Amino acid sequence: MNQNFLDFMQNYKGQRLAVAVSGGVDSVCLLCWLAKIGADVVCLHVNHGLRANATIETKYVCDLCKRLKLQCKIFYWEGEKPSSGLEAAARDARYKFMTDFCHENGIEVLLTAHQADDQIETFLMNLGRGSGLYGLAAMRSVTYRDGVKIVRPLLYVPREELKQYCDDNGIKYFMDEMNEDPHYTRVRIRQNRRLLSEKLGISDNRILLAIQNLGRVRDALDEKIAEMVSNVTDNRRAIFLDSFLFDQAPDIRLKLLGTLIQKIGGDEYQPRLNSLSNALDKLQHDCKITLGHCTLRRLGQKILIVPEGAKTSFRIRHGKPKFEKANKEK
Repeated sequence: MNQNFLDFMQNYKGQRLAVAVSGGVDSVCLLCWLAKIGADVVCLHVNHGLRANATIETKYVCDLCKRLKLQCKIFYWEGEKPSSGLEAAARDARYKFMTDFCHENGIEVLLTAHQADDQIETFLMNLGRGSGLYGLAAMRSVTYRDGVKIVRPLLYVPREELKQYCDDNGIKYFMDEMNEDPHYTRVRIRQNRRLLSEKLGISDNRILLAIQNLGRVRDALDEKIAEMVSNVTDNRRAIFLDSFLFDQAPDIRLKLLGTLIQKIGGDEYQPRLNSLSNALDKLQHDCKITLGHCTLRRLGQKILIVPEGAKTSFRIRHGKPKFEKANKEK
């Protein structure tokens, strides 16, 4: 069993946990390791009804949980499926089932089986897109979704080690045919990633080290932005002078605006970079725009962000405007 995994799970010792298990090698191995260390865990499996083997996989996950003496909860994604964006819709449905279950059962932590190869592939995909710091820092070990902590304990465990453990111990798992379809960018990266090491000497460990270093910078930037956001937001409303935003470096400016919009609009994700960049251009002058379920208004030197549909008055009935405090502290 991987020592990195064992050390990571010490942070969750004694907690009631949920784990997402699809039936693939990564999640099956994670489930078995959790059982082996005696974790208090319930297995969550979603049958999307999209693959021919879906019913067989569901039965196998149930049987495996019985052998491991773990609780298992099965969800079925029924009803009409979207004609486009099916993969994203299936992912959203899966998380909705699981986070709802966690809320209903008082479980604060949901484990997923994203592993080191997923992390490297995400980095390379984002590199190909020309992503900035946040894309290149790839996946975080801990995030939140719908109020549930999403934890990835395998991010520094290679897929081959998970597969080897299952094979050595006679543990069955299923292969997703989509993982071999070269139409997908991630699959093409997976099939050709070895060339980085063979031809250029860039090993997986070096890529993971770069991701860790980028992650530390991202975390420091997040702390700074969180403090800045707290200075200008109050009851899902932000008001500040233009210098508070535009005196920042370009990357911080984009992330600051995105964070404000995400917090006030309540969306799971921030707007895309091109949308934020366009909004910043418009906010250079007096305007009123909508983005991320928010209305953004500039009047003179003042900028206001409120939920879409709310009043866009700059008046504050009680106390002094928070933007004055924020700018005096700069």
